[in-house]
Parts: sequence; structure tokens; C-alpha cells
Amino acid sequence: MKVLIAIGVLLGALAISRLIGRLLTEFGNKRQISARRIYTVRKVSNFLLGALGLMLFCAALGLGYHQVYIFLGSVLAVIGIALFAQWSILSHLTSGIIIFFAFPYRVGDKVKVVDADEDISGEIIEIASFHVLIRREDGATITYPNTALLQKPVIKQPPSSRQLSQKAEMGEENPLQAG
Repeated sequence: MKVLIAIGVLLGALAISRLIGRLLTEFGNKRQISARRIYTVRKVSNFLLGALGLMLFCAALGLGYHQVYIFLGSVLAVIGIALFAQWSILSHLTSGIIIFFAFPYRVGDKVKVVDADEDISGEIIEIASFHVLIRREDGATITYPNTALLQKPVIKQPPSSRQLSQKAEMGEENPLQAG
């Protein structure tokens, strides 16, 4: 009977994972988020659901909590030490997930990051898990970390006349004339 329950837990976790993946894909497509970013967020959600499913699977098989917790505690201690050494990776990944759901700018938008030390302005050419790529007018590409992007003000600049003519050729509405 425990084996049937454990199999049911695994099938349930798989069904929930697919449902959440489909919802994330629909959300990303509705907001015109790149497939690469959707894929990354789906991987993170699958990992978290897999960990939860594994814990429920162990509980369904009747493994004692103390056995599971000792194993998970050991694994998490090793992961914690590794992440402490590279804490910025975790903060960049967390910022990438926040940007996925709440960032008001898209690929192709012209932005200016308010930074006293450097002129960070140009067109967003990619929004990745750990950084945003911004191409300046002079052709240089800036790799700007997600954590810094969330901490500093970002100004959306009006599109250039070249971008407006490209959008007109593609039949898109002029954002400056939209009311």
C-alpha cells in the first residue's frame, strides 16, 4: 500500500509540475517574455517541486522524519556552504525571478540606469537570469547585473526615430501617439 501511495505522490508532483509549467508559459507569452527566461523560471519551479515531491515520497514510504532530516540537513549544509561562498549568485538568480514577473521593460526598450559613475543607457537586447544586456548607441554592449538593476532607478527613454520607423514597417502602433 505504501508503494501505491508513493507512486501516487510522484504522479501528483509530475501533474502539478506540468500545470505550473503551462501556467508560467502562458503568463510569459501573454507578457511577451522571451522563451529563454520562461525556461529558466520553469527549471527553478521544477527543482522546488521535485524537492517537495521527494520529501513527500519519503514520507509516503514510511521513512522516519529523523532519517530524512539528517540526509536533507547534510545536503543543505553542503549547499549552504557553497552558496555562502557564492552568495551573489543566489541574489542574482532571485533578482532574475523578480524581473521575470515584475520588470516593466522589455527587450528592445531604450533605458537609462541612473548611475553616478557610468553612463548606462541604450537598448535592452537581452534579459537573462543573472544580468541584462544593454547596447549603447556607440555599439558597446553593457552587461548589467540584475541585483544592481533592481536597486537603481531605471528611466525608460522614448524610442528613436529608427525604432519608430521599424515598428511602423511591422504594422505596430506608435507608442508616442497611443492615447
